[in-house]
Amino acid sequence: MKLLEERILKDGIVLGDNVLKVDNFLNHQIDPVLMQQLGDEFARYFADKKITKILTVETSGIVPAVFTGLALGVKVVFARKQKSLTMKDNLYSATVYSFTKDVTNEITISKQYLDENDTVLIIDDFLANGQATNGLMEICNQAGAEIAGVGIVIEKSFQKGRKILEEQGMDVYSLARIKAFENGTVQFIEE
Repeated sequence: MKLLEERILKDGIVLGDNVLKVDNFLNHQIDPVLMQQLGDEFARYFADKKITKILTVETSGIVPAVFTGLALGVKVVFARKQKSLTMKDNLYSATVYSFTKDVTNEITISKQYLDENDTVLIIDDFLANGQATNGLMEICNQAGAEIAGVGIVIEKSFQKGRKILEEQGMDVYSLARIKAFENGTVQFIEE
C-alpha cells in the first residue's frame, strides 16, 4: 500500500537492524484517517471470506483491527496480555514472546467471545517472527474457529514470520513489506 509506505518513509525511525519505530501514527499516537484507509484495504482484500470476528493482541493491533471490523461490519476481539479480575475462568490461552519488548506473555481470550461457529481474520501491527499470530492461531484452534487469513500492517520480510505462516497454509496480506533496513532507511519489496 503506497500510502502506508510513504508514511513509513516520512515518519518511521529505524532503530538498529530489526526495529522500526512508528509511534507517530500507529502505536502511540494514532492517525485515524490512515487507520481507516488501512481497515478499508484489509476489508477489500478479505471481503469474500465470510468473516464473523476479527482477532488481535493488545495493544498496537487494536486500532487497525477496529477499523477493519468497522469496514467489514463484524466484532473485534483482542487477546489480553494480563489477566484481569473479571477474566479468571473459561479462557483460551497461548504463550507469546515479544521480540520488541523482550518478554513472554500468556495471552488470553474469554471463551464467551470465540467458538467453532466463527470465521476469524487475524490482524496485527507487525509481522516479524510470527509469535503473536501463532499465539492467536493456537487460540482459534482451541476454540475450533476457522482462520480466514492474516492481515498485517507492516511486515519485516527479512525475518521468518511470513514463511512460518504460509507453511501452515495461511493467506497473509501485508500492507507494507520491508525488504531490509539499510543505513538507517527502509527498503520495501516491490510488488
